Order: sequence, then C-alpha cells, then structure tokens
Amino acid sequence: MRSLVSGLLRGAAAGAAGTTAHSAAGYLDRAHRPARFSASGLLADTATGVGVGALAGVLRATGVRPPAAVSGPLLGLAAAAARGGPSAVLRIVDPRRSAHWVAEAVPPVVYGFTTHATLVSVARVAEGREPVPQASPAALLRAAALGAASGSRSVTGLAAVALTSRPGDTGPVASRLGGRTGSAVSSLAAAGELVADKLPGVPSRLAPLGLIPRAAFGATSAAAVARRDGHDPTLPGLVGAAAAIGTAVLGVQLRAAAQRRFGSDRPGALAEDVIAAALGWLGARRPE
Repeated sequence: MRSLVSGLLRGAAAGAAGTTAHSAAGYLDRAHRPARFSASGLLADTATGVGVGALAGVLRATGVRPPAAVSGPLLGLAAAAARGGPSAVLRIVDPRRSAHWVAEAVPPVVYGFTTHATLVSVARVAEGREPVPQASPAALLRAAALGAASGSRSVTGLAAVALTSRPGDTGPVASRLGGRTGSAVSSLAAAGELVADKLPGVPSRLAPLGLIPRAAFGATSAAAVARRDGHDPTLPGLVGAAAAIGTAVLGVQLRAAAQRRFGSDRPGALAEDVIAAALGWLGARRPE
C-alpha cells in the first residue's frame, strides 16, 4: 500500500511537470482557442494532468513500465480524453476533424513524453538506483540530430543507432539493434522508406500516422544513444521528440519550396535524404 501511495505522489509530480510543458506547447493554438487559457480552463487542465500522471505513477508502482515510445503517446491521449472526451482524441488521431491539427496534437504529445520522462527520473532516485550522469551539451546536440533525422525519415534514426551499436552496449534498444538482425532489419526498413517516400499518394507526414511515429522514434533513438554512452536518457529523449516534430514540419516546407521552384518536389526529397542520413550519422556515432 505504501508503495502505491508513493507511486501516486511521484506520478502527480510528473503530471504537474507534464502539464507545464503542455501549457507552454498549447500557446501554438492560442489564437484559435483563447478560452482555453482562462483561469478555470488552466485549473481544469492542471487537475487533469496531475490526475493522469498520478494514475501512471500507481501503474508504475504495480510493475507496469512501458517504454517511452509507448507510454508517451498513451499518456498524451489519456490526458486529451480526460480533458475533452472522445471528441478530443478523434481530433488528434484524425486530422480531417480539425483545421489546426498540429496545434491540437503537439501539446498532448509533449505532455505525454514529459510526464513519462519526469516519472522515470523521479522513480529512479526514489528507488535508490545508481544515479546516471546528466547529458552533456554535446549529447543533447546528438539527440537533436537523431530526432531531426527521424523527423525527416522516420526509421533513419533507429537505423543509425543500429549501425553504430554493438550487442553488448548498455540499454536494451542499442544492444538489440546492434546485433546482425537488428542492423539488417533497420537498414532494410530505412532503405524501403527512402523509396516509399517518393511514391505518389503517400500520406502526409503531419498526419497522426506520420507524425506520432516520428516523434516516438526520435525520442527512442536519442534516448538509446544517450543511455548507450552513459548519460541519463530523459532529456535527450525529449529533445529527440521535439526535434523530430519540428523537422517533420520543416521537411514539408522544403518539399513545397522545391515544388514551386523546380516544378517537382523530387530535388527537395533527395536533399532531405542526404540531410537525414548525415544527421543520423552525426547523432549516433560513438564519442571518440
């Protein structure tokens, strides 16, 4: 019982941190929904965020500990459902229901990943585990590079981790991807994405099925490299997710600019391929 109460309190604290990040990200759509920033609205958002975080803390105390790539989106959707009901979730998972889909989807994702990362960090201290050094500025730059690579080509970040890791590396992601099977599968997936990206009729990367995996893979690859290299993966994971979302948006603009200038977006797509590969290598390479 005591562990459940401790988990609830840790989760509530993590939910408060996630709510702060959610509110900051929510300024993206302030012009469209000013009522959201009323005092009563902020109070309700805070109570919801803290409550969802508390529930996550209780679940963690019972042994339910999904990875960030799963926990982040689930926490974001849970908070969105608690705030606005099923219609809020539908606006996130179906961009056709909202004229401002990115502004609708980004704050819950930010909330989810921030809450998860904070809960993991607080729990690590409370559970008496050996402290892990915080990520250095260079490690955060590598995390941003991996996130940006994932935002351009969703599998590129993970493929870069696989090609620069070994089976004995620290952390489950790097050690598993570093084997022959992990390297082969991720490389084939990355190559397939390079081809599929040029095909007509490919869904927008800003749709839920495009943006959410990019954010998740960006966070996962950045956190995996940080942990492999002996750093706390929390902040690098958040940086990777944010960089993936930002680069996904910038990539769409690059392709549109190429379309206007050359009459085709192919030059922009090829340039993006090169940039994504370079960023993946820079982010995943082992420190000398």
